[in-house]
Amino acid sequence: MSAGRPVNGPSGGASGGDPSQARDAAGAAAAPAPGPAADETAEPASAEAPEPAAADRAAAVPAPDAAETVLVLLRHGESALTAQKRFSGSGGSDPDLSEHGRWQAGRAAAELAVRGGVQAVVSSPLARCRQTAQAAADLLGLDVTVEPGLRETDFGAWEGLTFAEVRERFPAELDAWFTSADAAPSGGESFTEVARRVAAARDALLDRHRGRTVLVVSHVTPITTLVRLALDAPPAALFRMAVGPASLSEVAYYADGNASLRELNGTAHLRP
Repeated sequence: MSAGRPVNGPSGGASGGDPSQARDAAGAAAAPAPGPAADETAEPASAEAPEPAAADRAAAVPAPDAAETVLVLLRHGESALTAQKRFSGSGGSDPDLSEHGRWQAGRAAAELAVRGGVQAVVSSPLARCRQTAQAAADLLGLDVTVEPGLRETDFGAWEGLTFAEVRERFPAELDAWFTSADAAPSGGESFTEVARRVAAARDALLDRHRGRTVLVVSHVTPITTLVRLALDAPPAALFRMAVGPASLSEVAYYADGNASLRELNGTAHLRP
């Protein structure tokens, strides 16, 4: 899961640890905030200058930069707990990929080999991620480096439980979890805490791999947290993203501090 209510939260919660699906299961629905209104009173621009709207659009698009650093975000393939839709974080068992999960990892690896460009592979320390990362690294001819900050949320007392079981045993905790990024399962981490370590891991990767393309193999919460931070979105956005097993997402970071989301939850490579 991700800091501040991730999409696909736990590698196991509702729908295999997905906060977005946990939200749906709880029946929580919130309309997205309306975008900023256009300024209809602005004076027309002169022929010599671009119209304000066009200028604004141009300013919003980062200029090509040879120093851009790209993080290709790959969620691990399925484990048995993913398929059973159980919370599976970093505080419980450390399951291996299932047979289907190994197939997914192979398909993702083949897709990355076709795309090309990956220059380094970094993984969460949990087995399902290291196995997914190794499948890609073998095809790409690279080594796998482990980054502890990319591990999944510690779901404490919720580890190994389904969403329905958590709802039955810890109703107050679950309600608080949906309401505040600072709330945590008993003995576990809050999304605020996860966001803090994920941001630190991101900064370390950007410093270490400046100007390169890095494959980052992680979990729902860290991946959706990286996307949320890139978009400068609130923690609640974590419950509004879907990141399936072995899906690919991509964020580009620029020297001026800006970031662009280029892909989210790409799964075409998993089609039969």
